Amino acid sequence: MPARYDLIGQQYSTGRKSDPRIEALIHAQLKQATSVLNVGAGTGSYEPVSLSGVSVEPSTIMIRQRASDRFPVVQGQAEYLPFPNQSFDVVMGVMTMHHWSDVTQGLRELKRVARSTVVLMTHDPSHDGFWLDQYLPDRRLLDQHEMPSIQSITKILGTSEVLPVPIPFDCHDGFYGAYWRRPQAYLDPNVRRNISLFARLRDTEGAMSRLSNDLSTGLWHQQFGHLEKFTFLDLGYCLLICRLA
Repeated sequence: MPARYDLIGQQYSTGRKSDPRIEALIHAQLKQATSVLNVGAGTGSYEPVSLSGVSVEPSTIMIRQRASDRFPVVQGQAEYLPFPNQSFDVVMGVMTMHHWSDVTQGLRELKRVARSTVVLMTHDPSHDGFWLDQYLPDRRLLDQHEMPSIQSITKILGTSEVLPVPIPFDCHDGFYGAYWRRPQAYLDPNVRRNISLFARLRDTEGAMSRLSNDLSTGLWHQQFGHLEKFTFLDLGYCLLICRLA
């Protein structure tokens, strides 16, 4: 079976780039590392290239889009990491678990190959309140099905610190919540192609038609225009840091 991003990730590197503010939060957890493994690494966003590291990525299409200054990459899956126990100081993963076929097995593998720390950026599926979910009501059901809960992750990894990742209004990385203050962006098919959720939900065109209409009539601004006064917003994204040693 081809990796999901072999089918939808043809232009991924054009819309999904490291946001420096999110990157700073992630890299702050890697300061003591001498070696890093990035699992589900995609095109290499958020990799601390000043450190020694390796990436694992299943998609050939994503691997082809990696810049030359990224970590060397091994094609593989989180569930079957081709490394001995405790091979890396830190194992990291950024918005990747919802693409795994077996989250429990993948988390066990991350813990197995890490010596000191596992750092994961994820989304809390219990979080509620993003306006776009009103147009895509099945999104929360899909998130709850595919995205592991914080409790289930910590049950496998052990006690973890949870740090909120507030999303800036001008976020450089075009994931699902990135355009919370730029609603017009979601109407762009090129933006949606870089957000895997739109490939996993039904009737997204109908949802975007409703959004377009609400923007043109002013209804969206009546309901959500108050967001324009914020520069960051908590949308349920967070870092989980599990200290193993």
